[in-house]
Amino acid sequence: MAAVNLRLGDLVWGKLGRYPPWPGKIVNPPKDLKKPRGKKCFFVKFFGTEDHAWIKVEQLKPYHAHKEEMIKINKGKRFQQAVDAVEEFLKKGKVKDQASSHNSTEEKNRRNSSEERGKQSAEEKRKAGLSEGKVKKIAGEGKKRVSSVSSERGSKSPLKRAQEQSPRKRGRPPKDEKDLTIPESSTAKRVMTGTVAGFKWPPTVNEPAVCYQAITKKLKVCEEETGSTSIQAADSTAINGSITPTDKKIGFLGLGLMGSGIVSNLLKMGHTVTVWNRTAEKCDLFIQEGARLGRTPAEVVSTCDITFACVSDPKAAKDLVLGPSGVLQGIRPGKFYVDMSTVDADTVTELAQVIVSRGGRFLEAPVSGNQQLSNDGMLVILAAGDRGLYEDCSSCFQAMGKTSFFLGEVGNAAKMMLIVNMVQGSFMATIAEGLTLAQVTGQSQQTLLDILNQGQLASIFLDQKCQNILQGNFKPDFYLKYIQKDLRLAIALGDSVNHPTPMAAAANEVYKREKALDQSDNDMSAVYRAYIH
Repeated sequence: MAAVNLRLGDLVWGKLGRYPPWPGKIVNPPKDLKKPRGKKCFFVKFFGTEDHAWIKVEQLKPYHAHKEEMIKINKGKRFQQAVDAVEEFLKKGKVKDQASSHNSTEEKNRRNSSEERGKQSAEEKRKAGLSEGKVKKIAGEGKKRVSSVSSERGSKSPLKRAQEQSPRKRGRPPKDEKDLTIPESSTAKRVMTGTVAGFKWPPTVNEPAVCYQAITKKLKVCEEETGSTSIQAADSTAINGSITPTDKKIGFLGLGLMGSGIVSNLLKMGHTVTVWNRTAEKCDLFIQEGARLGRTPAEVVSTCDITFACVSDPKAAKDLVLGPSGVLQGIRPGKFYVDMSTVDADTVTELAQVIVSRGGRFLEAPVSGNQQLSNDGMLVILAAGDRGLYEDCSSCFQAMGKTSFFLGEVGNAAKMMLIVNMVQGSFMATIAEGLTLAQVTGQSQQTLLDILNQGQLASIFLDQKCQNILQGNFKPDFYLKYIQKDLRLAIALGDSVNHPTPMAAAANEVYKREKALDQSDNDMSAVYRAYIH
């Protein structure tokens, strides 16, 4: 996009990284939000999404001049909703201008009418034969009143006078007098409570049993009776434009389905990030967005303060740290390593020991979510290990997730993550089983989904996975091979403490069958096919 002359309050089309141009408005950033170094940029609030971000001026275009062009090249429900929000905003602005003009006209007419009545009254009194002294007295009082009224009018704006003279004196103001603001996301309002970095949200009515607190400028942590802690970060699709990025240099290893979205959000929120991936070409997109390239894991760790890693399984996690040019070779005192991979407790404990033995600090922080939640910055982060490092990662966790839990010593996060994914994987298998049973008994699968969506099981996960199955679309959002891996590790965790996991074991067998049908690289919802073959 070509550079243009823009100013505060302008409506624009903003281009952010790999995302399509989106309508927004140039607004003032929160006071504590640092402006990125380098090229000139504006702080933009996007319509229909609640995203806020610094956008380089060359990535901005005036809204009206390019509206038709953007509508032609961009499609989709969310995009149309954003455009509709802009038009509604403009419509309300026009109504307010008309109301202001109408009030001014009414005030002028009112003044003229008052003056005319005054003239008529004076003429009538003169004809009634009032004495000269009485006439002078009345004239003097009239001048006094006029002077008082003139003084009062001079001290108040036309809008203020119009409001005072209006018959509407109590209750809510009319719609056209309300402040014009960009429509807010209901999701954001549900997630956030209180004030976050200058943005105010109405508090939720029902408080959760677990104690959450919004992260503002300084990380706040709330203790539970169990000893675990939790923090709630800004909703990435709502407030994370107000995140103040850490001044520490961030490294990131692994740009898969989850890692790609995480890095994109770290960059979007102003973090300095160096990336590495086993398949180097995956780094190209992020280099274009402002990331730096590391040639090896060891190089990334040695040049960065905090290095995150997100890889597929225990073997990959160990190879990344212990292999040639691995993480361990770059670890020294003052270096921090955060492993976000979903692995077993034994693996993460081993990695923690070798990192700490070299003087480094270690935190495990596996994430619950999928590719879409990663892209949206709405992951749930489960952390354990070095508490100080957990707090140092505050701005990073805010950028990539909506909620973060600190669970104590190393290994606890791995165990909790496996339990969460065990429940999720077993539920997915049950959904697939129910849909196939409906089909073979002559029941409508769509009707089954509609019924489930109206009941206690209703959830985004249920709806999305059922839609995948009904549409035959198994593009990976969470790889089937990885949910099977997590089920296997969860069953092993149960075995280690002699705890039965028969449901997970049954679900694991269904996923294993699906892997044998060459469905490993499809979405976990492809487990449906195991029931129809």
